[in-house]
Amino acid sequence: MNTVDRLSVLKTYKLYVGGKFPRSESGRVYEVTDSKGTWLANAPLASRKDARDAVVAARKAFGGWSGATAYNRGQILYRVAEMLEGRRDQFVAEVAAAEGLSKAKATAQVDAAVDRWVWYAGWSDKVAQIEGGANPVAGPYFNLSAPEPTGVVAVVAPQDSSFLGLVSVIAPAVVTGNTVVVVAAEGAPLPALSLAEVLATSDLPGGVVNILSGRTAEIAAPLAAHQGVNALDLAGAGEELAKELEVAAADNLKRVLRPAPVNWSADPGTGRLMSFLETKTVWHPMGV
Repeated sequence: MNTVDRLSVLKTYKLYVGGKFPRSESGRVYEVTDSKGTWLANAPLASRKDARDAVVAARKAFGGWSGATAYNRGQILYRVAEMLEGRRDQFVAEVAAAEGLSKAKATAQVDAAVDRWVWYAGWSDKVAQIEGGANPVAGPYFNLSAPEPTGVVAVVAPQDSSFLGLVSVIAPAVVTGNTVVVVAAEGAPLPALSLAEVLATSDLPGGVVNILSGRTAEIAAPLAAHQGVNALDLAGAGEELAKELEVAAADNLKRVLRPAPVNWSADPGTGRLMSFLETKTVWHPMGV
């Protein structure tokens, strides 16, 4: 029997903006290698224009996503977990290559990431119970406080945890009704770009999560200064870059979550879940 040599079909990775998969506006790409320096793929090198387009998409999606019921948002996050479970082998291979992990350790990272989606999905309709409530006041009034999403959050994804860390910063922001623009880990963007393919087919409305790959400083700078961005999560920013981004964010008083050492495998707690919420307090006269 004759064997026919064939060329393998290499995957073309693209950005994820507004529920679509555009190439970088500049047409640029950069080489992504594994921990041993072996070429893996060409990733899109996002530009400042791509960053601005992502903010526009996130802002457009904010009204519908923040106005959805908490129960519905939880259902959608759970659906993301279901679909990740079905593509588990793919993400294990990508995480192992990206971080130089054994198959067993990469599997543990992916399983933890899937579980984290489920964990945050469960919080969707419970946040208001621990962050809001009735306040005691002196007078014939009801005084009620309720949490509301901050708005568009720009997220610098962790550089040291290409998938578990990524999920750990995206899920808590979106489950509470925010929309996000994510700057993927510069050296290991492929798990993030593959996650976009899952999000695109998981009932998550286009624009709720937007994922950019490229030079972290180049993309994060225009996001920090953008008047349409309401908050920054600097999880993956180095000390010097974080200071620069904080200064830029001060122009429109963005809420900033500063970088800090994190064990992404540990119990995440509720800190990040509450980081991008505002509190609305309403006074209402009591009926007679």
